[in-house]
Formats: sequence, structure tokens, C-alpha cells
Amino acid sequence: MTDPGRVVLILLAAAITSPLALSTQTRADELQKAVLVTGASTGIGRKITEKLAGNGHFVYAGARKADDIAALSAIDNVQGIRLDVTIQDEIDAAVKAVEEGGLGLYAVVNNAGVNVLAPLIEIDEEELDFLFDVNIYGPYRITKAFAPMIIESQGRISNISSISGTLSGPLYGIYAMSKHALEAYTDSLAVEMAILGVKVSAVEPGNYKTNIFHNRCDRMLARGYSAAGSRFEEFVAPRVEMCKNRPEDPDPEPDKVADAVLHALFDDNPKEHYLVVPEQRQAGWTIRKAIEELVSLNKDHEFSYSRDELVKMLDEQLAAPAQE
Repeated sequence: MTDPGRVVLILLAAAITSPLALSTQTRADELQKAVLVTGASTGIGRKITEKLAGNGHFVYAGARKADDIAALSAIDNVQGIRLDVTIQDEIDAAVKAVEEGGLGLYAVVNNAGVNVLAPLIEIDEEELDFLFDVNIYGPYRITKAFAPMIIESQGRISNISSISGTLSGPLYGIYAMSKHALEAYTDSLAVEMAILGVKVSAVEPGNYKTNIFHNRCDRMLARGYSAAGSRFEEFVAPRVEMCKNRPEDPDPEPDKVADAVLHALFDDNPKEHYLVVPEQRQAGWTIRKAIEELVSLNKDHEFSYSRDELVKMLDEQLAAPAQE
């Protein structure tokens, strides 16, 4: 008859010597919650990865380049995986890797994103396809692929949107379009997934230090984009010159964005929307735009609400309890 104590020792030894146990530093009496982060190589995705891993969670960190995957894997509690959100074969391989990891999957953070800058009536359709393929179809593909695991764990989904999901302006139109679409996607997904026990949130950062500006410039310059011949030359020219000069990004590090994601994934009462900005001015832009649209929607029609009725609605929302 086998000694039960010896069986336990054998199992513990196997766990301690397995590559997964070594990389995750999981204690025998503690099961980590695993999170997938897309676009994890730099900027907001890297900060989120470091924040989650530093708090003891295991992160599957998606990146496209071998060097970035290796650098991510060198972080405690992180496994870098090849993951381009526009390539279904890589998404399928990532699902398989997570399944084989043995930790399940508690949460997905859809962070991968790109930016393209140009006037709406002049931009090539190819650029529109490129941006939406990453910013909208990317979260759609990732969420659909990993949904069974998230549902099984009764977990969380967090989509990294932007204040551009509320704001819009000259030259930033298609980026704002994609983030407005991501906001609608998140809102509908939150209602649907709540039926299945999964909580969904959107994190809307303001201007923080990321690589998205330099990546946008690289693409713009590689395509030979210039202000010459544009009807909007006065807007376009300064931005093209800025790309050529490659100034240092003056924005702060996105630590607060990572804090918001940590709250969205692990707090008992997460918010559906997290506005995270480094200064009052950016909060003002965003909130005032939302109010402006509310007032415009309510103005001059047969079903308009009075000022007092609008204030009452606002008071009811402010007094509403946190979602359970």
C-alpha cells in the first residue's frame, strides 16, 4: 500500500520543479488568478502587466516581437506569449497556451491599440481598415476566443478605451470613431456577460506616456504622408513636423491607469467606467463634452425634460448604490 504522505511529497516536488511553478512562484497552498493582457510590450500594457504581476497575479502578456516576449517573460509571474490581435492563428495558439498553463483564466485586459491621424475626407480606406482591425476587431476576437474560460471562472473583462471615446476633434476622427465604438461594445458586452456572471468595464485614460505616438509617426512617415495638397494643411503640417523631430513624450507614466485596471479586475464592486486623467483640464474636456451632448439631445423637442427634471435624474444617479 502506498504511503499517502509520500504521494503528497512527490506531487509537491513535481510542482516545485515544473517550469510553470518556477516562473509563477506559486505556493502549494495558493492558486493564482491568471490574466491575459494584450499589447503588453510597452506603455499602458506594460504598466498593467507589471502592476498585476507585482500584486501576485499571473499574467499572460501578449506581444508581437520575440525580444518583447522574452523581456516580458523575464518578469516574475509573467509569461510572454506571441499575440497579434489581428491574426486568428496566433489568437488560437494563445488560447491553447493558456489552457495548457493549468491556471485557467480569470480576466482579459484588451489593451492593444493603434492610432492614425488624418482628415476624415482625405484618409485612405486602408488606414481605416488598419485601425479598426486592431482597435475594434481585436477586442472582439480576443474576447470571443477567451470567453469560455472567463465564464467558467466567473471573471472579469476590462477594455482600455480612451477619453477619445467621448471626445473627438480634427485629424483624430478615425481614432475617436474606434474608441466610441469600443465604448458601445463595452456597454453591450457588460449587459450580456452579467447574465453569465462576468463583470465588464472600460478604462478611459487621458494623455499618458505610451508608444502610440511614435508608432503613429513611424507609420505616417513610412507612408510618405505630408501636408502638401491637403485642404487642412494648417492642422496637418505641424503634426508631420512633430513626427520628424521625434520629441520626448512629456506625458506622465500610466501608473494610475494600471491602478484602475487592478480595481476593475479585483474589487468586489468594480465600476463600469473609469475616467483616468493626469490633470483636471482633461477631466473637464471629457465631462463637459458629455454634458454638451446630453443638453443637445434634450433640447427643443416634444419630449424634452425640464432643468429640474434633469437635475433630479443626475441626483438619482449620484445617489445610486455601487453595483453588486
